Amino acid sequence: MRSRSGAPLRTVICDQCGLVWSDPFPHDPRKFYEEEYRLDYKKTYAPKAKHILRAGRVAIERHDKIKHLLQSRKTMLDVGTGGGEFAYLMKALGHDIQGIEPNKGYAEYSKAQYQLNLQIGFVQDGDFAEASFDLITIWHVLEHTEDPCSVLGILRKLLKPDATLVVEVPNVEAVCQSPASSFHEAHLFNFNVQTLQKMGEKAGLHAVGHLLSTDGGNLTMFFQAAEAPSAANWTVAGNAERIGNIVKGHTNLRHYMRAAPYLRFVKKLQRAIAERNLSQQVADSKVLLDQLYREHRLL
Repeated sequence: MRSRSGAPLRTVICDQCGLVWSDPFPHDPRKFYEEEYRLDYKKTYAPKAKHILRAGRVAIERHDKIKHLLQSRKTMLDVGTGGGEFAYLMKALGHDIQGIEPNKGYAEYSKAQYQLNLQIGFVQDGDFAEASFDLITIWHVLEHTEDPCSVLGILRKLLKPDATLVVEVPNVEAVCQSPASSFHEAHLFNFNVQTLQKMGEKAGLHAVGHLLSTDGGNLTMFFQAAEAPSAANWTVAGNAERIGNIVKGHTNLRHYMRAAPYLRFVKKLQRAIAERNLSQQVADSKVLLDQLYREHRLL
């Protein structure tokens, strides 16, 4: 099997539970995410205007997913803060938010631009007091980590009683992307609802709900701390077969016979035109985000 970039990638699945991962890892995760990932993925050491706009729109979507949890002022932690667009929105809405980001370029940029309370590094090495957060978010980060169960266990310890951990990952069952884009060397682990829930249980969390994006590409799960890690059987009957059938059945012919890829192309083209027009008008990233968030009546 090959990755999205065309490079060889060995992807395996647990026949007992259905967890999918890269074996061996295609890179040293620590070195890759500290130094190389943003350059490989976005060809830049700091976000450009178009990246800020895209991430700002994503921040709005993420706010919509958790707004039911934001009825009062929260102490928050955002893991994998990236360019800081989501953390800045939460800060602007009055929440006491901290962040942590391993990529030095993006972390230094977001600290300087948005005056975020941000640590540079991996959450495994973060300096946070236990039971100190009402809400923790980790958006599209868990699949990049070398030991996702350990990361979930660390985050569990940081939750206050009755606090919520929000985890969003790509959905391995998704067919919205082309078959050639199903697996990526940056995504070390691949989850569906059942495997993410089971991994949470193993880390001492229990799922209280989940969402799937309209196109099925993203899985958002809401966890709270359990009294102790579960000792349950990790077998999920039929899950590996289910995932295998979906992946095998996601062929180029089936994909391009659907309207979705063409509508997606038109949407990307419209977005690119809007990004170009707005980024030419506004050069400052904070002003750019303020304008975007005001347009959506968040500020």
